[in-house]
Amino acid sequence: MKIISWNVNGIRAVEKKGFTDWLLSCGADVVCIQETKASPDKLSPELLAPGLSSAEEENDAPLFAAALESEQKGAVYKSYFNSAKKPGYSGTAIYSLKEPDSVTALGESEFDDEGRTTIAFFGKTAVISAYFPNSQAEAARLDYKLRYCACIYEKCNELVSKGYDVVLCGDYNIAHTPADIANPKANEKNAGYLPEERAWMDFFTTHGYKDSFRLFCSEPGHYTWWSYRFNARAKDIGWRLDYLCVNESMAKKVKSSIILKDVTGSDHCPVEIEIE
Repeated sequence: MKIISWNVNGIRAVEKKGFTDWLLSCGADVVCIQETKASPDKLSPELLAPGLSSAEEENDAPLFAAALESEQKGAVYKSYFNSAKKPGYSGTAIYSLKEPDSVTALGESEFDDEGRTTIAFFGKTAVISAYFPNSQAEAARLDYKLRYCACIYEKCNELVSKGYDVVLCGDYNIAHTPADIANPKANEKNAGYLPEERAWMDFFTTHGYKDSFRLFCSEPGHYTWWSYRFNARAKDIGWRLDYLCVNESMAKKVKSSIILKDVTGSDHCPVEIEIE
């Protein structure tokens, strides 16, 4: 099973940069998307049912079903969107070759209202597309973020207790260690590298879950996000904010976990995991 996760920084914007062509050629079984910034009724047929040229727009799509079953029949990927109530903000989605057994949100309104989580179930595997909040300047939303972190951890534990393997995909908006950020000293007081955020990652990755990328690579200097300013991407002055974390039993099944650095279209690049 190959899973890709990507913060696209606006799915309508990345569509103009070749997103659907990339999606149809990426070879993933499941693609988790963050920061969609759009509700299904604002999306093109190509985004709703990729690979189905005859798809028609559905302007009253139910939550988690971007197109009606009849419209998605024959599409290469099925799509499931969880959008924020605020237009043009946040939002997550999952594209899947195989129809999931079910798709849900996190189940907490303060986070579901921002469309921060989409969970798809495939047999005894739960794939989660998560867009962790940004703590913002002067830690204005740090408390909100830490509540989300606690809630997602509780959800993962609940799923594991029910016998599911969990893949928590997404933009965590946290650079975990100095190895995950180009200028650690200069960013110690900045959102995404605050002590409280890093401490939560310490806790999460030592209490039942593993950062799959670090199962294979311990080297510094591998990033998934670059500022649009100062030509940061060309200079590779970045942060590793995007993760594919798995529960401990699932970690034994991970064959590879890589960063798709050459895929452009967003200020983030995708990350990919392959599982037995």
